[in-house]
Amino acid sequence: MKSKVLFTNDISPNGLIRIFEALNIKLHPNVAVKISTGEPGGHNYLKPELIGPLTSKLNGTIVECNTAYSGKRNTLEAHLHAIRDHGFTEIAPCDILDSEGEISIPVHRGKHLSENFVGAHITDYSSMLMLSHFKGHAMGGFGGALKNMSIGVASSHGKAHIHGAGKPEDIWTADHDSFLESMAEACSAVMDYFGRKNIVYINVANNLSVDCDCDSNPHAPEMADIGIFASLDPVALDQACVDAVYASKDPGKTALIERIESRNGMHTVETAEKLMLGSREYEIVSID
Repeated sequence: MKSKVLFTNDISPNGLIRIFEALNIKLHPNVAVKISTGEPGGHNYLKPELIGPLTSKLNGTIVECNTAYSGKRNTLEAHLHAIRDHGFTEIAPCDILDSEGEISIPVHRGKHLSENFVGAHITDYSSMLMLSHFKGHAMGGFGGALKNMSIGVASSHGKAHIHGAGKPEDIWTADHDSFLESMAEACSAVMDYFGRKNIVYINVANNLSVDCDCDSNPHAPEMADIGIFASLDPVALDQACVDAVYASKDPGKTALIERIESRNGMHTVETAEKLMLGSREYEIVSID
């Protein structure tokens, strides 16, 4: 059977709530809402006023981990400052998952990784809303649910471990496809940890820059917003978002497509499917 991917072009707090409710799933209490809090200087991250009502509805805690690169989110103090400045503490409790260290969770079918290092506070949560801003990325080609679940949930050291395909010291020099494959392997560990029925995936395809929210000076978006996509299958979800970019009639899509193709971005999705994390075959169901 094809996986179902829900869609609405209503990028609003109400649109987010409606698409979550349309999935017809109840997350266990202690919901971690995994977002990117956005590198200071950037401005494309999902805004508190957009995600606040759904986060409140779930009694969720916004969670993140520190970065592995120098910047303004690579220490606990700096990251908390960024979170406050970006307004997230005004809408929900916020938790830096690796503020008190990390734990190792197993990767069972990895080619490069045998373990994934995630923030130790992950043990405080029984379910997760993977709430991702879909956009381009300088290394991954694009960022969506799979990147948010791999690099996003990993501790600072865990991020280097994934980027280096198992060798943190090779964080910026590892074979590129091995890095993309390692992201998919890290996803498998997170899915196994929570159980597949305890993670919901939502991608918001707006502010479609070729650059990630980790960029403090991202390129301005060249194409119009698309909408919100949601699924219980992260592979189908990311595939659907990429397909929507290709199918768009907006001539500005060229830059984002070039970014995806030049970084072999679909290799992460292909690897995730081979690891049986989901299916690239899907059915779009509009809730509009």
